[in-house]
Amino acid sequence: MEYKDTLLMPKTEFPMRGNLPNREPQQQEKWEEMDIYKKVQERTKGRPMFVLHDGPPYANGDIHMGHALNKVLKDFIVRFKSMSGYHAPYVPGWDTHGLPIETALTKNKKVKRKEMTVAAFRKLCEEYAYGQIDNQREQFMRLGVRGDWFNPYITLKPEYEAQQIKVFGDMAKNELIYKGLKPVYWSPSSESALAEAEIEYQDKRSPSIYVAFQVEDGKGVLDGSERFIIWTTTPWTIPANLGIAVHPELDYSVVEVNSEKFIIASELLETVTNTLEWNNPKVVNILKGAKLENVVAKHPFYDRTSLVMLGDHVTTDAGTGCVHTAPGHGEDDFVIGKKYGLDVLCPVDAKGNMTEEAPGFEGLFYDEANKPITEKLQEVGALLKLNFITHSYPHDWRTKKPTIFRATAQWFASIDKIRDQLLQAVAETKWVPAWGETRLFNMVRDRGDWCISRQRAWGVPIPVFYAENGQEIITDETIDHVSALFREHGSNIWFEKEAKDLLPEGFTHEGSPNGIFSKEMDIMDVWFDSGSSHQSVLEERDDLVRPADLYLEGSDQYRGWFNSSLTTSVAVTGKAPYKGILSHGFALDGDGRKMSKSLGNVVLPSKVMNQLGADILRLWVASVDYQADVRVSDNILKQVAEVYRKIRNTFRFLLGNLADFDPSKDAVAVNELREVDQYMLVKLNNLIAKVKKSYEDYEFAGIYHAVHNFCTIELSSFYLDFAKDILYIEGQNQHDRRAIQTVLYETLLALTKLVTPILPHTADEVWSHIEFVEEESAQLVDMPEALTIENANVIEEKWDKFMALRDDVLKALEVARNEKVIGKSLAAKVTLYVNAEAKSLLDSIEENVQQLFIVSGLEVAGDKEQAPETAQQFNDVAILVTPADGETCDRCWVVTTTVGTDSDHPSICDRCASVVKENYNA
Repeated sequence: MEYKDTLLMPKTEFPMRGNLPNREPQQQEKWEEMDIYKKVQERTKGRPMFVLHDGPPYANGDIHMGHALNKVLKDFIVRFKSMSGYHAPYVPGWDTHGLPIETALTKNKKVKRKEMTVAAFRKLCEEYAYGQIDNQREQFMRLGVRGDWFNPYITLKPEYEAQQIKVFGDMAKNELIYKGLKPVYWSPSSESALAEAEIEYQDKRSPSIYVAFQVEDGKGVLDGSERFIIWTTTPWTIPANLGIAVHPELDYSVVEVNSEKFIIASELLETVTNTLEWNNPKVVNILKGAKLENVVAKHPFYDRTSLVMLGDHVTTDAGTGCVHTAPGHGEDDFVIGKKYGLDVLCPVDAKGNMTEEAPGFEGLFYDEANKPITEKLQEVGALLKLNFITHSYPHDWRTKKPTIFRATAQWFASIDKIRDQLLQAVAETKWVPAWGETRLFNMVRDRGDWCISRQRAWGVPIPVFYAENGQEIITDETIDHVSALFREHGSNIWFEKEAKDLLPEGFTHEGSPNGIFSKEMDIMDVWFDSGSSHQSVLEERDDLVRPADLYLEGSDQYRGWFNSSLTTSVAVTGKAPYKGILSHGFALDGDGRKMSKSLGNVVLPSKVMNQLGADILRLWVASVDYQADVRVSDNILKQVAEVYRKIRNTFRFLLGNLADFDPSKDAVAVNELREVDQYMLVKLNNLIAKVKKSYEDYEFAGIYHAVHNFCTIELSSFYLDFAKDILYIEGQNQHDRRAIQTVLYETLLALTKLVTPILPHTADEVWSHIEFVEEESAQLVDMPEALTIENANVIEEKWDKFMALRDDVLKALEVARNEKVIGKSLAAKVTLYVNAEAKSLLDSIEENVQQLFIVSGLEVAGDKEQAPETAQQFNDVAILVTPADGETCDRCWVVTTTVGTDSDHPSICDRCASVVKENYNA
C-alpha cells in the first residue's frame, strides 16, 4: 500500500497566497452587504461608550500616507474597543471650507469667480467639496477602515454650521469675541488674515540692512549730533516707521566713528563694529535705556519723526538693541505704539502692494519695494550696511508664499480672558506621548488673541450685523435666528439675502432709526469651523457624546485642531472637548526625507493597496513607532509583507490541521493535556495579555512583534514543528493528537481575534474557514480571555528551562549538519552529558523528549565531565551528535532499527505499523 495515504496531512481551502489586492475588495463587499458597522453597533449597544472623535481631513485630492497612517491608527483603536467591552461608534468627518477649494476652482477648473455672485461661486465650491469627499471616502474604505461612512459629519452641512453659529454666539455672550485693529499675519497670496495655526516656517532670503536715524530732539540727554542705528530684514516697513524701541535696563553706548556718533546697545558694540567694519570706534558716553525715553529722531526720508520708546521686548540676541518700530506691521510694535499714542500706519494693501501712504513707492509689491527703499536710504546717507541673509520666515501654509504682519480691523477671540482655564484643561487631559502636554501648554501660554476673520468667500459667515451708526449687533435673538436659518437653508443664505431679510421679523435697534442694517462679509477661520466639531458633532449627534475619550491626529495639530477645539470648548463649556490626546508623526520616505513629487519619493496608499493589499499597509502602521516620524518605502513594505506571509502561513497550518476536529467532541480538557500542551497554552495566555495591554496603551508595534514572535518562535520553530510527527503520523483519535489539536484550536481562535483590529480582511477570511463558530465575522466577537491553567507559573518556568536546553541541542545539530555528520535532524542521534539540574529536568518530562528534539535517537549518557572530546560544550550540557542507527521509515521518516520488524509492513517502523493496522485495517 502507499503509506502516504495513511498520513493525516493538512487539509484546508485557506490559500497560501493572500492575493490581497483581489480578495480584499470582495471581503469589503461582504461587509457592505451585511452592514458590518451597524451590526457591530447593535452588538455593543448598552456598553460603556468610547468615542474617538475624528479630526476632519481636508476634502481636496487623493489621500496620502499621512492620511493612511492616521485613519488606520484610529481604526485599530475603535475596533479593539468594540471587542473589549465598549460601545465604540466611529463617525468620520471632512473639513470642507477654505482657500484650497477656492483655488482649485479658479486655477484648476478655470472658474471666473469675478463674473459670478458670491452665492453662485459658493455653490460651485460645495459641489466640488462633495466630489472630493466621495473620492476620499472610497479610498479610506479601501483601507478597511470601519465607520459610519455614509452618514459622516461635514463642516458645510447646515446642521453643522447652525451649531457653529451657536458656538460663536456663546463666545460673544461671554465677551470673548471682539473686533479690533491690530497687526495680524496677512497672506498677500490669499488676500486674507491668517491665524498662527495657518503659518508654517520656511527659509527665505531677505535683505539685512543697518539704518541710521538722526536725533532731532535729544531731550537734554543727547546733543542732536547722534544717530540711532536700527537693523531690519524688512526694508519695505521703513516707510511705516514711527518709532525706535530701546530696553530701559540695557546700557547704550554713544560711539564716535570717523567724526560721527552712533547709539547702540553696549552688549552689541563688538558685533556691530565687526559687521559695519568700523576702525577704532570710541565710546564717548554710556546711558541707561531709560534715559532715552521720548528722545525724538528723524525718519530717514520722510518729513516726520520717530519717537524713542521703552520696551521690554527689546533683546540683544541680534541687531543693535535699537528696534525699528512700525505699529502697523508688528505685534510688539503695535503694543508699544499704542502705549505711546502712535498711529497705526499700514501703507500696504490686501494684495501686498504699497499704498499712497508710502510716497515714492506706491503700487510696488512689498517685496519688490525692498530694493528701491534701500536705494533711497543709500541716497540720503542713512544706509550703513546691506547684506543678505537666509532665515526662517512665516509662510501661508496653503499657498506656501511668505506672509507679512499687517494692521487691519479683524474679529478676534480673546485668549487672555480664558488662558488660565485653557491651561487647567490641558493639565486635566491625558497625553500620549507625555510631551504633548508641555507642547500645548506652552502654545496656549504664549499665544496671543486668535484672529478668526478671513477675507474669503468659501466659509461660514461671521454672524454679525451693523446698525446705521456702525454699532455691532450680536444678540441671543440674532444668533438664534441666524442659526435656525443656517440649519434650514445652509450658510449660503447669508450671501443670498439682504441684512434686513436675515434679521428676525420686526427687529429694531436704537442705532438704526431708519431700520437700515448691514452685515459682516468676512467668514470665519476654518480652524473655527473644525474647532467647533465638539458641539456640531459630539453634541449634535445622538450616537456620540461630549467630551470625547480621544482625539488622535498628527503632531502638527497641537497648533491646529487640538488647539482650536480646546479654545472653543473651554469658551462655551469650561472644559476640554477631549479626555485624551494621542498624536503621531509624519510619514517620510525610506531615507527619512519628506515626500514630494519633485523628489519622486512619494509612496501612495492606493499603489500599495493595489500591489500588496490594505492589510500589508495596515501591518506596516502597526510595525512603526508612530509617535515619532515614520519611514515607508518599497523595501520596508516588502519586509512587512514577509512578516505577513509568516502570520498567514501560521493560520493556514492551524486551519489545515483542524479539518477533522470538532471541539464539542474532540477537545481534551486542559487538566488532561500533556505539560507541553499546557505550556503552549501558557504562552498563548501570555500573548493574549501582552497584546490586549498593548492595545490599551496604544503600543501597536508591541502587538506586531509579539504576534510575529509567537508565530515564528513558539509555534513554527517549536510546537508546530514537533507536532507534525503526531498530527500526521498517529491515529486520528489518538490522545496526544487530539491534545495538540485542542491547543491549535484555542490558538487559532485567540490569534484570529487578536489580529482582527490590525488585519481585518485576513482575520475575517480566516474566520470564514473556522468550523463551529456561530458569528459571521471576527468583528462580532470580543477579545479572547486567558484560559485557567493550574500551576501555570511552575509549568512555564520548567519548560522555559527545557527550551533553553533544546536551543543548545538545535545548535549542536546545526554544527553537525554543517560538518556533514548528518543531513536532516531526523537522521541524528543525540547523546547528552548533563549536570544534575539538567538531568533532573529531563527526568521530570513525561513527553517523548526525542520527539521534542525532532531526532531519531536520544541518550542521556552521564555527567558533563564524562563527555568525549568530540562532544560540543554548552553551559549545562555537552552534546554528541552522531548518525542514528537503523533505517528510515517510509511513513514517519524516523531512522530506527524497528523498520521491517512487522513482516506485513517491511518498509515502516513498528510504531507506524501499529497505527496503520489499527486505523486502516492493513
